[in-house]
Amino acid sequence: MSTSCCTPGHEPRGLPVIAPPRSPTPRHKHMIRLPGGTFLMGAEDAEGYRADGEGPIRTVELHPFQIEATTVTNAQFAAFAKATGYTTEAERFGFSFVFEGFLTEENARASEIVHAAPWWRATPGAFWKRPEGPDSSITSRQNHPVVHVSWHDARAYCDWSGTRLPTEAEWEYAARGGLEQRRFPWGDELTPGGRHMCNVWQGDFPHVNTGEDGHLGTAPVKSYRPNGYGLYNTVGNVWEWCADWFSPTFHRTAPRDNPTGPPDGSARVMRGGSHMCHASYCNRYRVAARSSNTPDSSAGNIGFRVAAGGPPENKHPTTHHKPQHANPSSHHRGSCTW
Repeated sequence: MSTSCCTPGHEPRGLPVIAPPRSPTPRHKHMIRLPGGTFLMGAEDAEGYRADGEGPIRTVELHPFQIEATTVTNAQFAAFAKATGYTTEAERFGFSFVFEGFLTEENARASEIVHAAPWWRATPGAFWKRPEGPDSSITSRQNHPVVHVSWHDARAYCDWSGTRLPTEAEWEYAARGGLEQRRFPWGDELTPGGRHMCNVWQGDFPHVNTGEDGHLGTAPVKSYRPNGYGLYNTVGNVWEWCADWFSPTFHRTAPRDNPTGPPDGSARVMRGGSHMCHASYCNRYRVAARSSNTPDSSAGNIGFRVAAGGPPENKHPTTHHKPQHANPSSHHRGSCTW
């Protein structure tokens, strides 16, 4: 297992990557059109993580593109799975990672503790439709973000829906909502005037979540106010996969016109933080914060949103690395998946 405070992952297992035929007709017909142009990407403030490669602050130029206002929901992913018969990597591995506080006693006993991050459990039978393992359900969470989806699973959904994953630069541009160099999509204060603006952990992590923001786990995808571009929950709630391979240094000297990340790597970029983020341990719910995980990893706080238009999602091969289902026990603070 490979592990991080944020999201656990698998060591290489070599599962074949399943790719449904690409749809010629986009199934997301009401995405937000963004004009692109230049923006300042990254951060260099004291609250950031230099080792993650958040800096330097640099001017990036993007072509116009489209992006979905919300992350993909359970209802949307269910339609995909029903139409294609697709089975996720969590289903094929036979387990996924679940926060211990969400497990029944029976499922907790059946789960393996991730020792490097003991709040994570490798839970048999956990996948997108059974997010806390056997006997759990998404019946009352149709408008919540789908979770327990790997990067490969997200790509498969994109192929079916005629969309793609956003590049990391597109994601940050969209997440900022038009604000320049602010910490969050709404400004620099986490709770301006005492108002909760996103779904993150309150209380004593990982023991007590007071739920002051109204949620203990995931929240519906249109919770809280949208940002200036109309996107919901770009920070907190669930981590969001991006198209790029992850590197803490590549972008320092890489082209800054429509960047698509390194040509290869072992982990894919994730952005936005999740409902398990807390300032005492990991404040990666800032718009400039970065994390990563192996492309076959899944957990109860990882989802995705789709994009379209602009550059190709990835100019480089995506299958030359064997899948590596990440494990919470092997992650470290520099690669956070809370």
